[in-house]
Amino acid sequence: MKRFYEDAAVVAGESGFEIRLDGRPVRTPARAPLALPTQGLAEAIAEEWRAQGETVDPRSMPFTGLANGAIDQIAPHSGSFAAGIARYAESDLLCYRAEGPAELVAREAAAWDPLLDWAMARYDVAFRVTQGVVPVAQPARTLERLAAAVAAFDPFTLAGLSTLVTLSGSLVCGLAVVEGGHDADLIWTAAEIDEAWEVEQWGEDKEAAARSARRRHEFAMARAFCEMTRA
Repeated sequence: MKRFYEDAAVVAGESGFEIRLDGRPVRTPARAPLALPTQGLAEAIAEEWRAQGETVDPRSMPFTGLANGAIDQIAPHSGSFAAGIARYAESDLLCYRAEGPAELVAREAAAWDPLLDWAMARYDVAFRVTQGVVPVAQPARTLERLAAAVAAFDPFTLAGLSTLVTLSGSLVCGLAVVEGGHDADLIWTAAEIDEAWEVEQWGEDKEAAARSARRRHEFAMARAFCEMTRA
């Protein structure tokens, strides 16, 4: 749609920090007030609106999109949404290792073992690690404790965490970014080890490279969203 406002501002309201366009409150697609939990997140979203040109392009507004999702889609169903994220623990990427070659096996171990060690210490859980793609059942206690950890997050953090987990294929990777303070770039590199190996062996075309860069950017935006939500 065409840009219909001159400026965007942040105003503290009863339900949080609101975005105002020329004094008028912004609403989500479901017509709820776009109210944010922290001023930092609100300022980042206001900046997305200020940065629009003659037309408003939602694709260039990742923070706004995540906030809309948190308010319209997650908040009314936060329990079931959190449970959906937690189910990634049942088949976490970090628990499924390559059978070979030895160099790839070593790379996975070097990058993934420290993340599993962190999660085991942080949540007092254990993981079953296997080689190949045959499913391995994780301990019930592990699944229960990780599900409880995810369920404790607010809808805004869940919005960012969902992106981190679905892009990486790993609940542990998402939690390591949100709760462990791990570097998002290093986590993404760890999650992409298998893909990077394939590129080394066979090369990468431009379309695949563009897709990888886009996914890395989305991962970084989700990490920033979570940080601002919890700041």
